[in-house]
Amino acid sequence: MSKLTENEPLNRELVTLPGSAAFQSQYFLRDTAAGVITGAMAIPLTIGIAIMSDYPIKVGLATVAFACLIGWINAWLRPGNFIGAPGIAAGLAPVLAMGVATFGWENMAFCIFLTSVMQAIIWKFNWQRFLLVAVPVYLVEGLLAGVGLKILLKFSEFTYEIPEELVTETFWNTARIQMAAISAVGLGLFLFLFSKFKDTQPAIPYFVLIIGGALLAQFVNVPMINVEDIDLHFKLPLPQADVTFLMFGYMVLFCAMLAIVDVIEQVMSNAAIEKIDPLKRKTNSNNSLLAIWIANMGSSFFHGMTNLDGLAKSTTNKLAGAMTKFSVLVIGGVVCFFTFNPHYLNYLPKFALAAIMMFTGYKMIAGLVHVTHHGPYALILAILTGGLVYQVGIFEGLLIAMAVHGVIHFLVYTNHDHIPGKEVVKRYFENLKKDSSSHLQ
Repeated sequence: MSKLTENEPLNRELVTLPGSAAFQSQYFLRDTAAGVITGAMAIPLTIGIAIMSDYPIKVGLATVAFACLIGWINAWLRPGNFIGAPGIAAGLAPVLAMGVATFGWENMAFCIFLTSVMQAIIWKFNWQRFLLVAVPVYLVEGLLAGVGLKILLKFSEFTYEIPEELVTETFWNTARIQMAAISAVGLGLFLFLFSKFKDTQPAIPYFVLIIGGALLAQFVNVPMINVEDIDLHFKLPLPQADVTFLMFGYMVLFCAMLAIVDVIEQVMSNAAIEKIDPLKRKTNSNNSLLAIWIANMGSSFFHGMTNLDGLAKSTTNKLAGAMTKFSVLVIGGVVCFFTFNPHYLNYLPKFALAAIMMFTGYKMIAGLVHVTHHGPYALILAILTGGLVYQVGIFEGLLIAMAVHGVIHFLVYTNHDHIPGKEVVKRYFENLKKDSSSHLQ
């Protein structure tokens, strides 16, 4: 769409203005191709994160498909970012696994519903501006690094796993050595291709690894992914009768942490997605949160998971040619196909999935490099947070790190700057309000 400013010469260069965030006919083919490519890349990532979360793979796929539909509809009404691709968050995988272990699978639907309600409140009052100040970015980067280490170590076990019939009393038998060698070659090939195509076609290493692994599996006996074809059904996300008052209280704290981390990670991703937008459109993070909580609330009715617009898939979506959120609808269509035809996923070897997820874990750990811009204190605290998250858990680790952060600042202000304790607390809330206001400008 072009527009000439009144009383300006007719030979002036036309100014191209962005159109709809959800669909533009001129980009139909580009968005369709980008959606197919990104959708194919999203499949193994979704499988890996679902496994890490102790969720059925089919539920993870259904969550992504539903989130894509909601994201596209939201783009018609209140667009947040313009090329972000929804998916289940790798950074929240251990949290969901902890929830399954603590509250039981039957109560996780209610947890996701409660999480979405909290996110709806955050969206309604635009509290994401306060969260960005209250929880420093470097703490979140440290949290993600700890989670990344968990993911890397978890899937490293797949690199030497062999079929049960090949297991012997000798651990490193011929079959296991062969499997480790195949995994090493696959990971090396993936890293080489990613370094070569990361700025042009980052989906290529995923395609090569998956297709190559599937072909190799026809000649070599390697462990394969087993997707349980469970029934997806709608059910009210209500807590089960065995939930005690104490458990409910812990569940509320758990969901608050889940909601806050999901929101912060989305806002951080939005900042990066805005930078890579091909049309340089401004992102409205609060509008993105609208799509997130609606998708989370809807997915809780079929026992689904949390979602956000991940940076890895969004970058692939952009480099594949996406210009509008129509590509997200195509991504959802691709994922939906495999949701209802999960038997095709049984051709995916575990070693190929391991390479993809180990790389994902590494990228999360490498995010600590960004913290160096905040200085040595931030880097030390981020590393401490990562260690705590890995050692004691994401919930407890983040709380301990935030407490340490608060105590250090309090001691510095009271002992070094000789500021009264009450004044330190008062100044904190005044700065919180001031910084959040400046963040909106």
